[in-house]
Amino acid sequence: MAYVPRLKSKYKEEIVGALKEKFNYKSAMQVPKLKKISINQGVGRFSVADKKVIDSAIAELSTIAGQQAVPAKSKKDISNFKLRKGMPIGVRVTLRDNNMYEFLDRLIAVALPRIRDFKGINDKGFDGKGNYTLGVTEQIIFPEINIDKINKILGMDITFVTSATNDVEALELLKQFGLPFKNQKAEQ
Repeated sequence: MAYVPRLKSKYKEEIVGALKEKFNYKSAMQVPKLKKISINQGVGRFSVADKKVIDSAIAELSTIAGQQAVPAKSKKDISNFKLRKGMPIGVRVTLRDNNMYEFLDRLIAVALPRIRDFKGINDKGFDGKGNYTLGVTEQIIFPEINIDKINKILGMDITFVTSATNDVEALELLKQFGLPFKNQKAEQ
């Protein structure tokens, strides 16, 4: 029997039923699902001065994601930043299917609790179309990264792309997966 990630089976067995009941969907096919997770890491000004920063960022993000990362290149020239079109200024990776569920599991269970003074993630990162973006300030929250071998502390943006049509459905989907959103009622 083939290996199935824990969150993938949780989605099929628990989350579909819970969301179908909550939003009164007529079919399980109407239930929103997680399509992909995109991770972007900008290295910006460091990449212009030192070319090895991009290589180390690719290696780090590939280690975190479990899949090969690719450099993101600039789209235009900006002379004030000594930037030329086509120069690598960031790193990105897109995760789908099993790799996506494995990364999400590690993010929820291991990485997010390692953030200093963590009280939950903000629910203001939705775009109105059911996608959520989470900003992480340090890549060292992931246990795969060896702190002694880090050149620069860089943040990253993690975007969750869902098939939900609005933010309410997407928020509920991500909560069902276990993303620890802040309790807005407790803050007010």
